Amino acid sequence: MIVGKRFLPLLAAVVVLQLLFRFGIPFVWGGIPRFWHFENQLDIAQQISVNAILAFGMTLTILIGGIDLSVGALLALVGTTTVYLLGATGLAGWELPAFALAAGFGTEVVLRLASGARSRSLGRTVATVAVRASLLAAVAFACGRGDLGGAGRFVFALWTGLAVAALFGGFNGLCAAGTRMPPFIITLATMWVARGAALRFNEGRPMHIPEEQTVFLALGNGRLADTVPIPVLVMVLLFIITAVLLHRTRFGQHLYAIGGNREAARYTGIPLAQREVAVYVLCSLLTGVAGMIHASQLYSAEPASGVGFELNAIAAAVVGGTSFTGGIGTMAGTLIGAVIIGILDKGLNQAGVHYSFQYMVKGLVILAAVYLDVRRQAKRT
Repeated sequence: MIVGKRFLPLLAAVVVLQLLFRFGIPFVWGGIPRFWHFENQLDIAQQISVNAILAFGMTLTILIGGIDLSVGALLALVGTTTVYLLGATGLAGWELPAFALAAGFGTEVVLRLASGARSRSLGRTVATVAVRASLLAAVAFACGRGDLGGAGRFVFALWTGLAVAALFGGFNGLCAAGTRMPPFIITLATMWVARGAALRFNEGRPMHIPEEQTVFLALGNGRLADTVPIPVLVMVLLFIITAVLLHRTRFGQHLYAIGGNREAARYTGIPLAQREVAVYVLCSLLTGVAGMIHASQLYSAEPASGVGFELNAIAAAVVGGTSFTGGIGTMAGTLIGAVIIGILDKGLNQAGVHYSFQYMVKGLVILAAVYLDVRRQAKRT
């Protein structure tokens, strides 16, 4: 189920935190009078949007017994790639073909996973991938060169950013599914690769988003009807999509089966490798969207940004009830977990608590969540 009684403790925690930061502790601290102001609550929702989107992808990887430590660095890489292409007045001779190929092959990865394509002939598979990816790259090249006007360049930038994310996700998934290396090590390595690639742009300096890119700037700063922040709408949309995918499709059932008992899932005929690669690609695509929103919110792409974001995403998933043992977790729980982390961050900041203590509080919250999960697992056995 997407919602249920299991979320009552999490919702109670949200209410308790809201009351605590508004009214404080009697005779000790008077609370924050403006905490319940409508704009302040909207600000909290906007601030949690990036972490929640990252956490949706992280939930999928943890659910199958994996992990993705590369999301913070990949967020920075996607942001810098997109902004670089949006603001580039002229690309070097090799850059446009390289980015176009990345867009083509990244899109081909997504298309093959979406179609569930499998072939017994390796040669036929390689040939098909090469032809389709090359055709996609040609379209991307035309967009990037400006043959389709300014709109083409905009599409090319966003397309390439998401395709780069898909390539990283595909690599993580293939390594996790095809080798005996643990996902922790695989994604730790790709985290450093993504971080290094991001720092290659503009010699590691921030790149400001051109003012004429109003649509991209609205992605992180715009409001629907001058009220609801666009990032919140994107977060809600992605929550609905991932929740339906996880809880209402055969794909989601397979993920629970893989996380619950991998060997049993293999014997029932579930394509483990395909599902695992798909999960890591989905996680990276969600990271790509979060990276674009984050860059838009900052009005610039910062290659050094995103440090520690993977830990916040893991925290939201774990606090929301996702078990590190795999097979247990929900998108609704993860969303509430992200809300709890967001309220803690905002409340402690507005209360003037030093950031060092904020880290301590967050660590204790995660520890408590894992402890409760272990207790639940012990009761089941």
